[in-house]
Amino acid sequence: MGSKLWDQSVSDHRKAVVEATLDSTAALVAQHGLSAITMSLIAKETGIGRATLYRHFPDVNAILTAWHAREMARNLEQMAAAGRGAGAADKRLAAVLEKYATISFEHHRTELAALLHQGEHAVRASKELTDFLSDLIAEGAGSGSLRDDVPSGELALFCVHSLAAAGVLKSAAAVRRLVRVTLAGLRSPC
Repeated sequence: MGSKLWDQSVSDHRKAVVEATLDSTAALVAQHGLSAITMSLIAKETGIGRATLYRHFPDVNAILTAWHAREMARNLEQMAAAGRGAGAADKRLAAVLEKYATISFEHHRTELAALLHQGEHAVRASKELTDFLSDLIAEGAGSGSLRDDVPSGELALFCVHSLAAAGVLKSAAAVRRLVRVTLAGLRSPC
């Protein structure tokens, strides 16, 4: 086996172990609660040895942080896909905000979410989302469909914070109403 093929096999194996560990840990937290999770339990559930697990992650918190970073990256990709569609900026922005609110609604606020949203990965993801929204808002303001009397970065923060409330709403209908109200605040006053 050539060196390049060997390197690829090792890399693929490492990725598979990490993905299995993240998936198993998320399932264990859902089933047993955060306080019951140990490295031994994760290794057993994943089907790997503890030594192997420790080669990839120093502790449970590192696994949870990696899982959360992966989930946030997936969420950002879903929102980016919603914003890449054809059409006017305000329509694409509406699709992105709907996706963001739906994700917030589906991932209700929990103690685990509160803990994990404090990490550096969450700060980076939040900035990426805010920058993406700001660009869409600026594009819409340039075409006259969205307001231009407030800087697009401030309006992006308004969107993020107002739609974070979807995480505590009780129904999808309430989420849609919140999105409509948020969008109304972005429309050009003329």
